Amino acid sequence: MLVLALATASGAFAQVLQDPTRPPSASPSVQDTKSESSRLQSVLISPGRKLAVIDGRTVTLGERVGDARVVAIAPAQVILQRGAEYQTLKLHPGIEKKP
Repeated sequence: MLVLALATASGAFAQVLQDPTRPPSASPSVQDTKSESSRLQSVLISPGRKLAVIDGRTVTLGERVGDARVVAIAPAQVILQRGAEYQTLKLHPGIEKKP
């Protein structure tokens, strides 16, 4: 009986584990802010399509991210256009490929 009571009591103290692979949730206020803080999280390129995950949202060529438009998707980066300005989001910022 004591074992059963301890087993059920330990379940009450269990922690809820977060999925480490789940992208952070983006609130509407984050989507509407200037995309300078946008983060490229994933890129998928296949013969039939190009997709990118930016701030937890899947986008394709021509879609909007905040006030910018996706103009290019490459294996390690995405280029956004905001008016006459271009912004490059890198999949691995701070890592440069050397020949």
